[in-house]
Amino acid sequence: QLQLVESGGGLVEPGGSLRLSCAASGFTSDYYAIGWFRQAPGKEREGVSCISGSGGSTNYADSVKGRFTISSDNAQNTVYLQMNSLIPEHPAVYSCKITVQSGFNDAMSYWGKGALVTVSS
Repeated sequence: QLQLVESGGGLVEPGGSLRLSCAASGFTSDYYAIGWFRQAPGKEREGVSCISGSGGSTNYADSVKGRFTISSDNAQNTVYLQMNSLIPEHPAVYSCKITVQSGFNDAMSYWGKGALVTVSS
């Protein structure tokens, strides 16, 4: 069964850095994409960044461009989100989502449980 496990969340001071990891297991398709999303209490979930399975295509929300970097280690089936110059804001749960397409089946999406990130002094 496909599973995603996030790690690396925590408390960091403004201007600091954190690296989140999203480890995927239980799938074999070469056609997938993994995205990072975040949701603060009382706010809509927003997309932060995503990367194709090959690692050749990445996208970022305007709010994080130049500060966040998404990367992948296909050998480990792990996607990383390096977050630099973090801005003080409400705590948010960062979750990863994988969308997988296999054979003639419709694409399926799966979510991890999320990691809490708090930027505060």
